[in-house]
Amino acid sequence: MKFEEIKIGDFKEVEIEVTDEMVRTFAKITGDNNPLHLDDEFAKKTIFKKRIAHGMLVASLISKVLGHDFPGAGTVYVSQSVNFRKPVYVGDKVKIHVEVKEKNEQKRRLYLITDVFDKDTKVISGEAEVYLPSE
Repeated sequence: MKFEEIKIGDFKEVEIEVTDEMVRTFAKITGDNNPLHLDDEFAKKTIFKKRIAHGMLVASLISKVLGHDFPGAGTVYVSQSVNFRKPVYVGDKVKIHVEVKEKNEQKRRLYLITDVFDKDTKVISGEAEVYLPSE
């Protein structure tokens, strides 16, 4: 999407299932092999009662939306804040909500709300700054 076409209040929502394969691949890439994410028997004994996805894995899905869906190809991530509010379980389908909060025409920057929901529950609240270079 072209920077000039984007308005404050524009938004995009994308649903993504957090799969076992994603969790195991994320653990392998990062080295975060916490059994809470990988071991069903261990997770059963925790307050969560079953395996949860890595918080940073779920937060990283925001990057997929920014670079592919909205604003889209060419978007440069400048900053991201995240607040983990609730766990996401392996197999859950999350909804990533990206909304334009502010726009700086001169710097070609967008300031975005980047929240993640599991059903109707906000599991991550966040904000991002992105830069859209001219074409």
